[in-house]
Amino acid sequence: MTAAPTLVAGIDSSTQACKVVVRHAGTGALVREGRAAHPEGTEVDPAAWWSAVQDALAQAGGLADVAALAVGGQQHGMVCLDDAGEVVRPALLWNDTRSAAAAADLVAELGGGAAWADAVGVVPVAAITVSKLRWFAEHEAELATRATAVCLPHDYLSWKLGGVPDLGALRTDRSDASGTGYWSAMHESYRPDLLERAFGRPLHVPDVLGPSEVAGSHDGSLLGPGAGDNAAAALGVGAAVGDVVVSIGTSGVVSAVADTPARDPSGTVAGFADATGGYLPLVCTLNASRVLDATARMLGTDHDGLSSLALAAPSGADGLVLVPYLEGERTPDRPDATGALHGLTLATSTPAHLARAAIEGLLCGLADGLDALVAQGATVRRVLLVGGGARSEAVRRIAPAVLGCPVVVPQPGEYVADGAARQAAWLLAGSTAPPDWQAAGTELFEADPAPAVRERYAEVRELTAHR
Repeated sequence: MTAAPTLVAGIDSSTQACKVVVRHAGTGALVREGRAAHPEGTEVDPAAWWSAVQDALAQAGGLADVAALAVGGQQHGMVCLDDAGEVVRPALLWNDTRSAAAAADLVAELGGGAAWADAVGVVPVAAITVSKLRWFAEHEAELATRATAVCLPHDYLSWKLGGVPDLGALRTDRSDASGTGYWSAMHESYRPDLLERAFGRPLHVPDVLGPSEVAGSHDGSLLGPGAGDNAAAALGVGAAVGDVVVSIGTSGVVSAVADTPARDPSGTVAGFADATGGYLPLVCTLNASRVLDATARMLGTDHDGLSSLALAAPSGADGLVLVPYLEGERTPDRPDATGALHGLTLATSTPAHLARAAIEGLLCGLADGLDALVAQGATVRRVLLVGGGARSEAVRRIAPAVLGCPVVVPQPGEYVADGAARQAAWLLAGSTAPPDWQAAGTELFEADPAPAVRERYAEVRELTAHR
């Protein structure tokens, strides 16, 4: 009798939902999956994430036959715990911008962006954990006195799965730690002085594990160190040096697999680590798939309708430009900005022109991020386009012209959960590199670059309003 294949599981605790995949450890073939929604908002009680994990695992058939698992999760979220391991306040998520002033104060106090880039490879903005800690200490000082430890969403869920309530059992990985503002990918160490500068006193932080180290166990299954969502997604799609992953989800992310850490004093490029022991310089925008949602809503159509309209309009939308800062913006750092629509004439006052301008505006913002990575020394051979926005035919077909390089679209899937599952398989294999899971169903899109679209967008970008 043939032995049953060894199974691994990957969990993705994202902004909007928890997704679980169970895969064959050797081949990566999908066996089953589950999903559960998260509450909306920019602050969430971590108990809701834990409940969603239980629901998604149940949908995926549980973990009784799974040999190893790992968790990928949204980066930067501030989860503060007291001495007993209880959550002190709802977690502040990456997209909570109330800490923008705190970030600016921290940058100034250390002497500017170059000092932060040298220290940890990241210049604080509202999204970064260190900024949220400063906001918490300043605005909820009495509540902040209860905090003993700080961790990230994926750390918290891995800790809960491990079942050891001691704060000393908190574990994280390089990729997620590198997005806190108090751990350096360049130096492979925490900067407790920066954490204390933000919060006013020391806090316990998780131990940082290597990419294939064991973080604990769950009901007999090995538990991996997990990863931040962007690093897990890069692992999930098998990105290598020369690949740039562009993810169009709730946020827009442009990240390059690299052999050396990034150091950008402007703060545009964050010098993150990846999930394999290397580096993942990254640019993030606040406005991504919701731009498509909002434009479709304005036009009274769905995403397929929006795509058809956009493809019916000419490249450049006859000069109509949408700068889509609908939720403020992180890159460039304009948390109070609003969007701008420019070039509206009788000729461009059509649904097709607005649809095209929205998609080109979204892609131009990501192309600016690609330029920033190249300026930091990234090699760009191709773009791997992932996320919910990649399901749009118009996005897929317009992307190579705006981004200026070939675009590969992997088969739709739960890339973050897949990356976590691949890490779990790596844990079992005990090898020096993750298993080679062959991606299936990829599509290649190519088009002549359209620099005029980028140039026109750049003209309008500076007209965005500041409240």
